[in-house]
Amino acid sequence: MSEEEEYEEEIIELLDDDGNTVKFKLLDVTEYKGEKYTLLLAAEPNDEIADDEVIIFRLNEKEETLEPIDDENLLEEVFEFYRTEAEEDDGEEN
Repeated sequence: MSEEEEYEEEIIELLDDDGNTVKFKLLDVTEYKGEKYTLLLAAEPNDEIADDEVIIFRLNEKEETLEPIDDENLLEEVFEFYRTEAEEDDGEEN
């Protein structure tokens, strides 16, 4: 199994602000400006998160935690960087 397939099958459980467990599928991990970020999709139907909405967290490898990002501009930059990288990878496979 490739590393990419392992990511696709990985489920991450996080607690929301109310203490409820929310399950996510790991879409990818990307590195942007020296930091690693996880890109997650909701694994189950959810009133708070759209099916195609990507949730991004900063990956703190030292503490093995996912840190929320409050900076909307940074979130957009990371997502655009990921999309560009994914498009380039798709182009190389064809």
